[in-house]
Amino acid sequence: MTKGTEQETILVVGGAGYIGSHMVKMLLESNYKVVTLDNLSGGYRDAVVGGEFEYADLADKTELERVFKKYQFDGVMHFASYIQVGESVIKPAMYYENNVVNTLNLLDVMVKFDVKSFIFSSTAALFGEPEYTPIDEKHPTNPISPYGRSKLMIEQILTDYDKAYDLKSICLRYFNAAGADPEGILGERHEPETHLIPLILQVASGRRENISVFGRDYDTPDGTCIRDYIHIVDLCSAHLLALEKLIKGKKSHTYNLGNGNGFSVQEVIGVAREVTGKDIQVVDEIRREGDPAVLVADATLARAELCWKPKCSELSTIIEHAWQWEIKTIAGLL
Repeated sequence: MTKGTEQETILVVGGAGYIGSHMVKMLLESNYKVVTLDNLSGGYRDAVVGGEFEYADLADKTELERVFKKYQFDGVMHFASYIQVGESVIKPAMYYENNVVNTLNLLDVMVKFDVKSFIFSSTAALFGEPEYTPIDEKHPTNPISPYGRSKLMIEQILTDYDKAYDLKSICLRYFNAAGADPEGILGERHEPETHLIPLILQVASGRRENISVFGRDYDTPDGTCIRDYIHIVDLCSAHLLALEKLIKGKKSHTYNLGNGNGFSVQEVIGVAREVTGKDIQVVDEIRREGDPAVLVADATLARAELCWKPKCSELSTIIEHAWQWEIKTIAGLL
């Protein structure tokens, strides 16, 4: 997906975080000019592998306007949201302020500076308890957490901004980003870590004693929950295709992104044992409230309309790349 001689300039908000940093790397490799905007509250400056960097907070409209005056953006990609479902229940005000109010600041500055293309990192959490799986774009939205509601609010706002200001957007809904840069340059660095695959690999590396499995009595083949894990590179490639579509003057749209298969917790642990060659100790816990048995996205529409073709959909590949990053982490190379 290499561009021609005329380069578009893209603002990546939250580009120092997990998904954002991989997106910056892919944009640079695709010959875009990239500006990362981040307050480094959850990201790392050294994760931004190139382009320009602007230290700023979405809460500060004056700073946002300064950045938009400095560059002429062809598109904006937004990854700077708080993402912990449980935390959002305890601290809803924090989530609505950052995920909704601060995103409104960004959108308003885009309108002021006549930037028309917006890629929004959304979530399948806005569907709530699934009525059926795999979940397609027609599935009803009924979020059960402030986090999910904050994302749905922005999707609804974007519909209004399209009608009123001709600001075009593509919202990409997905469940679990996983894996790491195949070249080992980037990976997952959450503090604290809450995602299953890195937690399992921290047990394998000795950084953690065990991994908890919350329930073995679900209506699934092995009794553990099934979730949709999508490789970070495949996820970013979908964002890149969406960006290209918008810049070419296409209409606003929403797409679900997923592997299409889904893997159980037990499957993930089993493959992690094979990849690492380590005995990963497991502790069985009772079910967590609100954990559906199966959450899998139907990405048929994204494959058809974006011509999206995931290349790293094998669970072993996802875990191999994440393990490569974990080894680098414990070696003290970060």
